[in-house]
Amino acid sequence: MKIERELLLSYLNVQRDHVLGILAGLDEEVLRRPVLPSGWSCLALVQHLALDVELFWFRAVAAGEQTAIDELAGIENAWQLDPDVPAAMVLDRYRQEIERANAIIAATPLDAAPAWWPEDLFGEWRVQDLREIILHVLAETATHAGHLDAARELIDGQQWLVLTG
Repeated sequence: MKIERELLLSYLNVQRDHVLGILAGLDEEVLRRPVLPSGWSCLALVQHLALDVELFWFRAVAAGEQTAIDELAGIENAWQLDPDVPAAMVLDRYRQEIERANAIIAATPLDAAPAWWPEDLFGEWRVQDLREIILHVLAETATHAGHLDAARELIDGQQWLVLTG
């Protein structure tokens, strides 16, 4: 099981690093500027990953942490940025949620059932254990890393594989 946990976490961390790495060097204005017709910004996507993905799936669903569940109840739209919150704070929040999630992953058996589940959010669909949560977050993070790749290329022509060699 330890090898499986390490492998899952390794792949997840590669995608998390991709999200942060593709945005390196972009200033506040560029991070907040919508790039695609749908109107989301790179920074809003990172906030979504911090709150709707890392906080939701690990602290709320996997661990059943009441403070996380309460915080989620107060969030109307994680894609909506507060203009008074600096980009550095949003990026730091993502890093903090990753650290908290990694601690939960390290302390929880992969076959542990969710400690909390939002019964009315997903209809009949439900994850069965931490392993499925990690796989779900891995897929979502990788998908959004790809969105950020496209956004970065539109912003200044930079490409992740070229940046990382």
